[in-house]
Amino acid sequence: MCGIYGITSKDPEFVKNFIETCKHRGPDGDSVYTSEKVTLGHNLLSIMADPGKSTQPWHTPKGNVLVYNGEIFNYHQLKQTHGQFVDTTGCDTELLAWGLDTFGLDFIDRIDSMHGFAYYEIDKNQITLSRDHAGIKPVYYAEIEEGLVFGSEIKGMLDKVPGSRKLDELAVGCMSTTGINPLRNTFFTGIKKLLAGETIVYDVTNKKIIENKRVFIKPNSNKKFDPEEFRAMAQRSIKMASIGRRKIGVFLSGGLDSSLVAYELKNVTGDANTFTNRMEPNFVHPKDGDYNEDADCAAVLADSNSFNHTEVTITPDIVKQFWDDSIYYMEQPVYSPSLAMYCYTNKRLHDNDIVVTMAGDMGDEVLGGYPKYWKLRKEKLTSWTDVIDKWINRIKRPIKVYDKEILRNELLKCYPDDLWNPNDPIGSYMALDCVAQVPEEFLMRNDKYGMAYSMEGRFPLATKIFMQYCMNIHSDEKIGKEKGDTKLLTKIAYKNILPDVIINKMKTGWTVPLQHWWNKAGKENIPAMILEDWKKIYKIRT
Repeated sequence: MCGIYGITSKDPEFVKNFIETCKHRGPDGDSVYTSEKVTLGHNLLSIMADPGKSTQPWHTPKGNVLVYNGEIFNYHQLKQTHGQFVDTTGCDTELLAWGLDTFGLDFIDRIDSMHGFAYYEIDKNQITLSRDHAGIKPVYYAEIEEGLVFGSEIKGMLDKVPGSRKLDELAVGCMSTTGINPLRNTFFTGIKKLLAGETIVYDVTNKKIIENKRVFIKPNSNKKFDPEEFRAMAQRSIKMASIGRRKIGVFLSGGLDSSLVAYELKNVTGDANTFTNRMEPNFVHPKDGDYNEDADCAAVLADSNSFNHTEVTITPDIVKQFWDDSIYYMEQPVYSPSLAMYCYTNKRLHDNDIVVTMAGDMGDEVLGGYPKYWKLRKEKLTSWTDVIDKWINRIKRPIKVYDKEILRNELLKCYPDDLWNPNDPIGSYMALDCVAQVPEEFLMRNDKYGMAYSMEGRFPLATKIFMQYCMNIHSDEKIGKEKGDTKLLTKIAYKNILPDVIINKMKTGWTVPLQHWWNKAGKENIPAMILEDWKKIYKIRT
């Protein structure tokens, strides 16, 4: 895992400073490519090959230049399929460079990856920016006087983009209404992001985007569920996601998804290093439940499968200590009281020599894990616009409600009706969550906090092959008729394999009882406070 940076001008000093600002993304090396028209930079976190064999920017067989952040999980399969490819490094960067030279952008459809890359075709004087199908790896960009500036993080380009420290009203309006911001606009005026599955081609000569391509995992709902096939697909995906030579650690929340990942990882590799959080002091609430229930369930699974298990204790003092860091590294505020806990937990994994992390994110969205999906049975969703309108009203207590008609129009621009299946409206809503909620609420958090401590985050349930397999199964098979009866595929497939305490556990979040720890228990508007603290840390004008 790495960091990519660039600008369409000869400006090596800027790119070197960008690299330095984001050096946490790659401690194994850095380098810069400069021409009269383009400057590209890269931080290296070596995962697949020796650092000496994987230095970037990478010069492709045709003389083009690539900077790449990610992993190609079907790397070994593609090498077998494309016998004409000559592997000299054992590094997937070499395969990606060859594939783009040979097949152009169509090669993106062939890779099952998490990626953010920039590919500079010198003869055409064009730069392609691409983000993976699930939005695991971020790519930010801005159109400025020099042309295009881009990178894996925002903080290094703020001073290059005029007006970027002014709050973007649309982005904040979306977050304050829906709890997340899945639009192209970031909170920093003028700085945008590639959406999940999006690829753009930029004409350096004429300073404009000339092509936009999207990859979608569609809710086809045309396949019947088979428990043995489901387990085989899960294990296949986890095996793909375990490639490389670095030590892997699993965020074990105690829920079904992370438990499945940890269990199958041990089957694949023979070992599982797992980490969970335990709250001290704990808080048991009549409505919210026991905040250490997840830790207790994780302990049962770890003990029964002989995992190398570590409990990370979270206290109010730790939350205070890591509060500012959690906001700084996140770059954009999100609707969560648990940011400091997530930030600190990543540090603890790093302290235990973990370089690659795994988590169960995307499982709830492709497998029907949220109670809201069960509740959608009562809704009449007859069009994609109905789905968008329902999604806009996804949270009960927004900070402030923005103009919903404007939000609807913007969301429709970002998420077209390619994801609409009239035979499975709930599946269509789940598909929207996959590309809107998951990248912005979960995957971005993992990238920011993991890379802050030089760790690569992977999500085996978010591979193309597993996501498409799950989205080919109708939501009726994932959600039962009884209240709260969700994620049936996993419960059926892993019954008598995972402990009953995990199979039968109600859905809970991996959260810290922050409001209950504070003197004004339950009364603080934490999302609003996060927004205000973020504005101070990044010196944002309103």
